Amino acid sequence: MTSTPTTQAVPVPAPHSSGCPFGPPPAYTDAAARGRIVRADLPGGELCWLATGYAEVRTVLSDHRFSADVRHPSFPLLAPGRREMLAANPSFLRLDDPEHARLRRMVTGDFLVKRVEALRPGIQQIVDETLDAMTEGRTEADLVTEFALPVPSLVICLLLGVPYDDRDHFQGLSRTLLSNTSSLEQLTAAQAEILDYLRGLATRKRERPEDDILSRLAARDDLTVDAVASTGSLLLVAGHETTANMISLSTALLLERPEQIARLADPAALPGAVEELLRLLTIVHTGLPRVALEDVELGGETIRAGEGVIAMLSTANRDEAMFGGAEQRATDELDLDRDARRHMAFGFGVHQCLGQPLARAELQIALETLFRRLPGLRLAVEPSERKFRTESFIYGMRSLPVAW
Repeated sequence: MTSTPTTQAVPVPAPHSSGCPFGPPPAYTDAAARGRIVRADLPGGELCWLATGYAEVRTVLSDHRFSADVRHPSFPLLAPGRREMLAANPSFLRLDDPEHARLRRMVTGDFLVKRVEALRPGIQQIVDETLDAMTEGRTEADLVTEFALPVPSLVICLLLGVPYDDRDHFQGLSRTLLSNTSSLEQLTAAQAEILDYLRGLATRKRERPEDDILSRLAARDDLTVDAVASTGSLLLVAGHETTANMISLSTALLLERPEQIARLADPAALPGAVEELLRLLTIVHTGLPRVALEDVELGGETIRAGEGVIAMLSTANRDEAMFGGAEQRATDELDLDRDARRHMAFGFGVHQCLGQPLARAELQIALETLFRRLPGLRLAVEPSERKFRTESFIYGMRSLPVAW
């Protein structure tokens, strides 16, 4: 159920509209300007709340009174046609504890910082070999298709045990699932196809296990093949789409701010620089949905039990009270010297992205290597000719022609 708003609701488009290509849609920044908790009218006509301030978003994502269970009838979705599909086979990301914790623990070990640190030499090799292939005998390329997408795809395929030769297949399905323009029939077909693919792979790995995540999941007696496929789908889609978009967006932004690129060459400054890029670019523009399980007072408003709330990561990460510092530096500008470590690009609370150590390592290695090996890297087209993925729930770039 939803209550009648006391003030006019903000119309929220999905997922992106015109504005700064490196920032959230104007509708979201306008909502943040109106308040830290505002009423919103979603595309399907559903009323919910937007949490736009940093402190409010942290509360929504960490307070047990807000549920992440997509099966709740009032769970807010920017694309209402997805409700039945998402509720039919939810990943642990869309469940609450203890169910969420039980499933998440099964793969947490593969993404611990210590485990990821051991993977760095392998990631470096993948980055170097990808750049070798991109630059051999050439001076121009599309950075998205020839570098930003192959690197995380290769890494997640190796970790999961998914054949890289199948990348075109699962990448096409991923884009259908993440697109706001996909019809319900297309979404249902894409989800069924990727789950069927992973069921078959999990079944084969039960018979012939290898040293990979899918094999370890498939060997468990407490998981059905369907559960293995659901978890594998989440890790496969999220594991390459998010990092690929961050690599390409970060590169495009840095090419507009060449005076800051030198920070990437300083090993001590590199991790902090990547945190600032994650903060500013925050590719989950459309936020993380939750539903209130009981009445909650937040930001001067009363959110009633059964009302939906969307935690707007992108506006929270530009909250001047949190990231402006004593100097009140502009939070919509790139500042690689900023302390951005408390950003929420990976979410917050028990549902925060378990793959964040891997994403950080990939971004650090990919960006440092790219600008070190290609110091003359530049755009090969006018800025207006860059193509962004405005139809996707995970914001990014469709192409980025570069030269060196």
